[in-house]
Amino acid sequence: MFPETPIYSRLIAERGDIPARARDEADRLHRLQEQVFSSTSNPGHPQNVGTAPHPPRTSPSPPDG
Repeated sequence: MFPETPIYSRLIAERGDIPARARDEADRLHRLQEQVFSSTSNPGHPQNVGTAPHPPRTSPSPPDG
């Protein structure tokens, strides 16, 4: 990567290390995506990816006439 400069160091001190946080979030999403794709490619062995199941959808009732 690029060498740190005084302005970059000051921004990190003021705002936090945004690039590092973005990389961490990208890594987390990549791992989650791998879990989802591996569970869809192997439906006999579902994996818990940390999401709650969706409630069943109900169709709207017909209007009273």
